[in-house]
Amino acid sequence: MKKRPVDLVVISDVHLGTYGCHANELIKYLKSIKPKQIVLNGDIVDIWQFNKRFWPKSHMKVVKLLMELITKGVKVHYITGNHDEMLRKFSGFTLGSFHISNKMVLNLDGKKAWIFHGDVFDVTMQHSKWLAKLGAVGYDSLILLNSAVNFCYKKFGKEPVSMSKKIKNSVKSAVKFINDFETVAADIAIENAFDYVVCGHIHQPEIKQIQTEKGTVKYLNSGDWVENLTSLEYHKGQWKLYSYEEDILLKSFDMDVNDPVDILEKNELFQSIMNEFKEMNSPQIEHKL
Repeated sequence: MKKRPVDLVVISDVHLGTYGCHANELIKYLKSIKPKQIVLNGDIVDIWQFNKRFWPKSHMKVVKLLMELITKGVKVHYITGNHDEMLRKFSGFTLGSFHISNKMVLNLDGKKAWIFHGDVFDVTMQHSKWLAKLGAVGYDSLILLNSAVNFCYKKFGKEPVSMSKKIKNSVKSAVKFINDFETVAADIAIENAFDYVVCGHIHQPEIKQIQTEKGTVKYLNSGDWVENLTSLEYHKGQWKLYSYEEDILLKSFDMDVNDPVDILEKNELFQSIMNEFKEMNSPQIEHKL
């Protein structure tokens, strides 16, 4: 399959290390594109759930693919989220074309894009982090239950359903939270004269123009790789919301991504990651701190 050229790709909320992560689908997507820049906009690795020791080889392959892109000179910006907040202490770290930050501003064809994960607008995150973590455990359990239900649905020839989506769309408080999130992000972006505001966090893929009394801004959310399997793509001055589920050609394309699901112990996982970094740390890559 010929790779699609893309100027910029924004991916968020992959949640590597959890049962709900669709790593194989993400691998197929990453292999299908030829990006100049990638923004990993938070919650790529789910450190909150890391103590489960669940780390399939496919999850490691996602990390390896990203590292291969870095060694080829593709700029990869890692923006920290709430599930990988442990990395916030490394904000400012640079290794070759890889950079870690808590937020960033990109110049895209003369327009300014303000990019951040979005958990700073989450009241639960700010005041009751334990409740947010409890919710994360419940969410992971719901994904497991959903997988079992969809397995049965498939046997009976029925279409799969997303239980979490149905719950989120039917609960007024959840809908209000999403609307408030988008409004606050847009208000701040307009006040600071940004043309685009790019977020993740709420697992709600979206591209829309938001207008207030003070002006307008394009709001974008990259969605996730747990329920929606979406990303944002910017190419030749245009934004596009990519959906794996709608990419019939890629879904039908046979790629060798179905590794057996092995459980790695923490020391094995750490060693695997360190080995990948050693391969990256070649003479042509400079360390910048």
